[in-house]
Amino acid sequence: MFARSMTFTSIVAGAGLSFLLFASDSDYVIHSDVPLVLLDVSVRDRAGGFVSGLKKENFHVFENGHPQQLTAFAGEDVPVTVGILVDESFSMTPKRAQALTAAMAFIGESNPHDEVFVMHFNDSLKFGLPNNIAFSDDRRQLRDALFGQVPQGKTALYDAVSAGIDHLALGRRDKKTLIVISDGGDNASNITRQEMLSKVERSLATIYTIGLFDEDAPDRDPAILRRLSKISGGVAYFPPQPSEMVGVCRRIAKDIRARYTIGYAPSAGTNANGKDTWRHIRVDVSAPGHGKLIARTRTGYRYAAGGEQ
Repeated sequence: MFARSMTFTSIVAGAGLSFLLFASDSDYVIHSDVPLVLLDVSVRDRAGGFVSGLKKENFHVFENGHPQQLTAFAGEDVPVTVGILVDESFSMTPKRAQALTAAMAFIGESNPHDEVFVMHFNDSLKFGLPNNIAFSDDRRQLRDALFGQVPQGKTALYDAVSAGIDHLALGRRDKKTLIVISDGGDNASNITRQEMLSKVERSLATIYTIGLFDEDAPDRDPAILRRLSKISGGVAYFPPQPSEMVGVCRRIAKDIRARYTIGYAPSAGTNANGKDTWRHIRVDVSAPGHGKLIARTRTGYRYAAGGEQ
């Protein structure tokens, strides 16, 4: 495990992605030119409990079926860059108060050194923090950012996820996460569903989605919320009642803080044709005395040869 006085920088070779690992203020200063794929991994036992205290040797990573050698590992609670994307379309009006209260519960349960931004989306996108502040760890400031809008218009979900991933890249923390709170599908975006999914595949951000919608809502799309989470290694939640959102957001905060970060240099042989390809990832975890362990991480990433997007 890396000491708390260390960090390093890594680039995912050819994927057009760059990361600063465990950058907390000015504490960490190790740089590496070695290309790395960095993964957030949640590990649970059969009963669904989080498993802590695992070591690097407990993890085995396969890319396109080929075993990979781990070159980076950390299992401690480290600060993350988080974006909270809140659906502010008109149909969210009855659920809005509970949704924002739950978002504040998430912030309250998170690492106090996380850097957070808020984005509201309906027909258009609007950041909640002042224009000169990209991220904040000030809970009063974040509360103001959350509660500063009025629900109206339609839903530009695809645009919001795409812009959220772009904004995450500006953050200093290596671990990147989006929390998407929405009541349904997309009816106002400028980009397509596939364009959004392609960006998610090229990012290594973890996405948690919370779907709030009526069963008879014509625009609801739980499938896309599940897909966003599955690709990225997050979880999709569909609480039956808005009042259950506080518990959901607290579970998400706990999951983020309990995740391991592992890294490896991708083998060139797994990208035989040198083109823009999907690389499948599998992570196995085993440890004496723990029984069967279940690892959850992203299912893969989009590899673009030569760093092209």
